[in-house]
Amino acid sequence: MNSTDIISEMAKAIQLALGPVFLLTGIAGMLNVMSGRLSRIIDRGRALTEKPDVIATYEPTEIRTELLMLERRRHITSRAINMFTIAALMVCLVIVTLFLEAMFFMSLKWLIGVLFILATLSLVVGLGYFLREVHVASNTVRIRGVH
Repeated sequence: MNSTDIISEMAKAIQLALGPVFLLTGIAGMLNVMSGRLSRIIDRGRALTEKPDVIATYEPTEIRTELLMLERRRHITSRAINMFTIAALMVCLVIVTLFLEAMFFMSLKWLIGVLFILATLSLVVGLGYFLREVHVASNTVRIRGVH
C-alpha cells in the first residue's frame, strides 16, 4: 500500500474516533459529578462523627440513621464511579482499535462493536446507579423546622 492509502486510512480513523471522543467527554463529566457527590457524602459523614458541635445538635438515633443512609449512598456512588470508569476505558479501547484497524489494514469491526456495546452498557448501569443515588439522597434529606 502506498503512502496516500495509509494517510487516507488514518484520516478515516480520525474521523471515526471523533464520536467516541465526545462520548468520552460526557463520561468524564459524569465522573466529575459523581466524584463531587462522593466527596460531599464523605464530608457529611465526617461531620457527623468527628465534629462535636455538629454531633451535639442531633439525637444519637438520628446520627445513626443518617450515617447508615450515607454509607448506602457512598456504596451506590462508588459503584456508579466504577461503571463510568469501565465505560471510559471501553471507549478508549474503541479508539485504539479504530487506529489499529487503520494502521494494520485488518478488519476489527466485530471487536469495535463489542467494545462499544460494553461501553454503552456500562454507561447505562452507571446512570442507573446515579439515578438510584439521587433518589436515596432526596428521600433522606431533612430540612429542619419542616418535620
